[in-house]
Amino acid sequence: MSMDPGPRYSTYEVTNQAPPLADYDAFAADPVLRAVITVFDADWAANRLHETGRCVGSAQVQELARLANRFTPEARTHDRFGNRIDQIAFHPAWQELMGLTIGQETHALCWNRPGPGAQVARAALQYLWYGAESGVCCPVSMTYSAIPVLRQDAARWAEWGALITSNAYDSRQGPAATKTGATVGMAMTETQGGSDLRQTQTLARDNGDGTHSLFGQKWFFSVPHSDVFLTLARTVEGVSCFVVAGWLPSGERNGIAIQRLKEKCGNRSNASSEIEFRGAIGHMLGEPGRGLRTGLAMNHNTRLDIAAASAGLMRQAVAQAAHHCAHRHAFQRALIDQPIMQNVLADLAIEAEAAAWLAFRLFAAVDRQETSQSERLLARIGAPIAKYWVAKRTPAVLVEALECHGGNGFIEEHAMARHYREAPLNSIWEGSGNVICLDVLRSLEREPGALPALRDELRAAKGADRRYDAALAALDSALPELVRHEGQARRLVERLALLLQASLLLRHAAPAVADAFVASRLDGGWSGHFGDLPTGVDAAALARRAVPALG
Repeated sequence: MSMDPGPRYSTYEVTNQAPPLADYDAFAADPVLRAVITVFDADWAANRLHETGRCVGSAQVQELARLANRFTPEARTHDRFGNRIDQIAFHPAWQELMGLTIGQETHALCWNRPGPGAQVARAALQYLWYGAESGVCCPVSMTYSAIPVLRQDAARWAEWGALITSNAYDSRQGPAATKTGATVGMAMTETQGGSDLRQTQTLARDNGDGTHSLFGQKWFFSVPHSDVFLTLARTVEGVSCFVVAGWLPSGERNGIAIQRLKEKCGNRSNASSEIEFRGAIGHMLGEPGRGLRTGLAMNHNTRLDIAAASAGLMRQAVAQAAHHCAHRHAFQRALIDQPIMQNVLADLAIEAEAAAWLAFRLFAAVDRQETSQSERLLARIGAPIAKYWVAKRTPAVLVEALECHGGNGFIEEHAMARHYREAPLNSIWEGSGNVICLDVLRSLEREPGALPALRDELRAAKGADRRYDAALAALDSALPELVRHEGQARRLVERLALLLQASLLLRHAAPAVADAFVASRLDGGWSGHFGDLPTGVDAAALARRAVPALG
């Protein structure tokens, strides 16, 4: 007699699982981003943002992101005959994702269509894309940040301007003259110096024809297949900045030898490398010996982009967590209907919203800086504040959002695993936490108008909430002492960031959001963890507001 129970006796049935968050408009489902573009003069870009929202929210892009991170880049240093080629091989999914991001002008919208809200609109594209696939956002961000720097050199702009602002992605790795579009990279850090770029040892030899030949190594060169990149090398005058093409007009590599690709914790779809310059031909950008200043101009833009990108990653994590909790049941109730989970989700949501308002307020300042000195100063001092704080808070948000899924969030098939590995990255790139906080101190010292511009922004919300007013008065009292001690730099930047966020929420966000933020972050006893909102906050409403609408 057979002991096989047969298929009719199968007990395996999948129930109580949240459906995938896919095939929706990520822009339409984000009330915060929609409010941001209205307040900061970027409503004209709404149709484009809806298009991008549908793209990044699609199951197709989610699958492309999975593939690009599953099948990571490979260095191909030699061809089959033994000739050096120093190319990077990518899975087709990466190339398709790059085509989509560049095609939507995520790298250049504000430069191609300048005007009110242009920087905010472009940053909104980056925000949306970073929540979908962060790896492609690295070359996109570097290209965006390099454009105003390269514009300062007429000859280099004539050579590269049309290519790096093109919305036609060209995946071929070869000379610029054969291409319809190009991307820009940066090769700055070396083994002995890291963030201390004054320790640059790469040498530049003057060729006497307006070019230099570069010799040395770079320790962390992301996107080594860039068509053109900025780098630092030492001349007789000191550390100088150079523009270097990836390939010579002949089609050969321009003296760039890829040593290996980094095996990174996250951001795995994007290639990061160690390289050696073997006589790479470059053109000096800016004044001899003033390369750090030239490089930092690009660095300033990337720091702002990091703040917007990290806010986008927060938003995606919160959306995933809220979506899961709205569909998953335990103990006879949906998770989102349980008070303790409501507190966690609401707390996560106001953190992500505060991050978005801070990042986009500073992009609005960049939009206005040509006609307003105070906006220029606010952008200068605000960029490192936002970069430090938003990037620092991102890992905490991702950990808590992942926990909302339980074990489902801790498997590689779920996008949360990839987002979790990505979360610490932006605290490291373009200056780790200590470097960024010291930059805030330097800005306060070297830019006499920076502190008044910052105070004006903070005082714009004065009178809206007594708890905010008390926190602002306390900062004013403590500021001289905090600025005086380098060891207090992180404490200073944290307090500035929280007050800036509170000021923006009080002026622009829903009253319930502003009240919850001020009550938890400024009114004493904040632990920095989530699920810490006090009684009196309508956590249930805030948690439900975080669930992305899929209609």
